Amino acid sequence: MDRRSFLKAAGFASLLAPALIREAMAAKETSLVAVAEGHDYADITRKAINAVGGMRRFVKAGDVVVVKPNIGWDRSPQLAATTHPLVVRAVVEECLAAGAKRIKVFDNTCNDARRCYVNSGIESALKGMKNVDCKQIEPERFRKVVLNGRFLKEWELYDEAVDANVFINVPIAKHHGLSRLTLGLKNVMGVMGGNRGFIHRNLDTALADVNAHLKSHLTVIDATRILTAHGPQGGNIADVKQLNKVIASTDIVAADAFATTLFGLKPADIAVTVAAYRRGLGEMNLDKIRVVHV
Repeated sequence: MDRRSFLKAAGFASLLAPALIREAMAAKETSLVAVAEGHDYADITRKAINAVGGMRRFVKAGDVVVVKPNIGWDRSPQLAATTHPLVVRAVVEECLAAGAKRIKVFDNTCNDARRCYVNSGIESALKGMKNVDCKQIEPERFRKVVLNGRFLKEWELYDEAVDANVFINVPIAKHHGLSRLTLGLKNVMGVMGGNRGFIHRNLDTALADVNAHLKSHLTVIDATRILTAHGPQGGNIADVKQLNKVIASTDIVAADAFATTLFGLKPADIAVTVAAYRRGLGEMNLDKIRVVHV
């Protein structure tokens, strides 16, 4: 290489260097989890979202957004089996303020869908909101999706979840008899069709397969009250613990990892979290997660 070619190449490299450095720094950036606490659930939901960049970081004008709470059980909000309606409404309001064209809220329920939507309080909390659809699952909308996963090679997923511009995961933090806890990673079961019982043969790997395909742009965990036993359905107020917290993160694994500590457990205790971490879906090591309280 002659001197002119060398200098030209060196100059080009110097221009690239800052960009490469920024990329490297971003790759090593500590996962951020925001935790807001208070008795005004709408307010703390907004505070948690704002602490991770605000809804406009995720939702752009004209976007179709799916907000996926847990509506799976015929339980009142006080029993902590479903996402609190005030948390769901606050997330939806933030999406509208960011310019969302349409917001779709749904869940593939375990109990009777009509009763779940009514008794969870979520349907009424969203009633009358313009450009917001809170509707029961339409079975014909499930379509087979190639996952090429380690356990699930393909599965039926709800088309509105797959096709949305933005997918926002809004689970409640609660005990689960099989997986110990159900948080963000497990909440995606609500967009799965078919024989969901089958995936319990290898639940942690199956959920990693689905989450690897359907990424949550933002995870907002409702820990306003948590179900500490007899989950996921619950039914006894004695099993409910009031925490008045909402957790938000762009890293679903980090959000789940932190939420695990609310139950006196470690992230490594939850096989679903470990499987997702090993798949590279997020960070589970608490010493590598930056937690901010707002």
